[in-house]
Amino acid sequence: MRNEILSNLNSPGQLEKLYRTNKPGFRTAFDTLYPQLRGNPLAEGWYQRLNYVQEEAFWGTPGERVFVIAASLLAALLAQLPKILSLNEAFFYTRNVGFIVLPLLIAYFARKNRISRKTAAWLAGGILFAIIFTNALPHNALSRSHPADTLVLACIHVPLWLWSLLGFTFGGGKPDDGINWLGFLRYNGELAVVIALLLIAGGLTTALTINLFRLSGWQIETFYFNYVVISGLAAVPVIATFLTQTQPVLVNKVAPVIASLFSPVALVMLVVYLAATLFSGKDPYHDRDFLLIFNALLVGVMALIFFSVSENTPAGRNPAQLLILFLLSAVTVVVNGIALSAVLFRITEWGITPNRAAVLGANGLMLVHLLYLGIRLFGAMTRQTDLALVGRSMAFFLPVYSAWSAIVAFGFPLLFGFK
Repeated sequence: MRNEILSNLNSPGQLEKLYRTNKPGFRTAFDTLYPQLRGNPLAEGWYQRLNYVQEEAFWGTPGERVFVIAASLLAALLAQLPKILSLNEAFFYTRNVGFIVLPLLIAYFARKNRISRKTAAWLAGGILFAIIFTNALPHNALSRSHPADTLVLACIHVPLWLWSLLGFTFGGGKPDDGINWLGFLRYNGELAVVIALLLIAGGLTTALTINLFRLSGWQIETFYFNYVVISGLAAVPVIATFLTQTQPVLVNKVAPVIASLFSPVALVMLVVYLAATLFSGKDPYHDRDFLLIFNALLVGVMALIFFSVSENTPAGRNPAQLLILFLLSAVTVVVNGIALSAVLFRITEWGITPNRAAVLGANGLMLVHLLYLGIRLFGAMTRQTDLALVGRSMAFFLPVYSAWSAIVAFGFPLLFGFK
């Protein structure tokens, strides 16, 4: 190995090939040769490369760590408010689950990005208005056992609207400079990976703790789930966000691999599902539950497409992956078209309702978005357009979704008379 290094000292390509063929042997041979190679620019570069010591893991500034600890404790406290104040748990959690964590994440990025006081006041005012509005909505004037449709829609769409405020804050809170929506989508994918890891670790800890106490004759299941688990679940997104920002190496290689693996699986599953639907005898036109499943599937596949595109970079363009994403978007357009036609059929047959109006608007937006995204993917696949345009086309619609979620959450209750 020593002779090969000396003979190829002026050939960077050959040295790299030798290194990749036998890294330990190359390192040992180079270390013995280095004293006689001092002063050679290429040798000095290889010495720095082989003897680079990874810096100690950075865990944020002291102020950031204090903020994360305080935010985690506050999230745990908010999750326990029904028990502390003797509130109705169903009432509290259905209306306020989004307010337990998302405002704290907004505050985290507001602090991190040092947004202006004016923007911070606007965000705080919007969140406060959403809290008051959501909790003031009537349950149902006609039936106490079934909540009003507009209430259910508001409880679903207010967290989505808060999520868009999080994206605004994540991007720096300066619309004039452009919001990094693509980076925000990438953050969401990485956040999902870290949350999953923390939940797995938490689940194992829970099982171990409960069984250890059970061996000692203590039955702590109820107490543990009511206080420790619920508090921990509330704090997990805050801790996971801190990890994604301070330890990006934890997920910046895992997330793209997950996206690459699940994209072809989702494509096959979606095609098989559509084929099975044709022979099952069920259809979303007359079966409401089937239509709901159809739309849930649609949202899940779209999320996978968005995450996969956000993890594809022009430098690492993979033609096979682009083809899979294009086919996945094309099949999803078919699914969306079926769902949209089913909603229109139900409106024509049985009239407009808050649920049908909300689903109609969402399906319409997603269909336009998927068509636009598919065109961009096809252009990137055939190298007629840059892959960066795919990301921009995906991020372009996020403010539109934010506006629609605000309309459904705050406008539909008034428009449909809180029914």
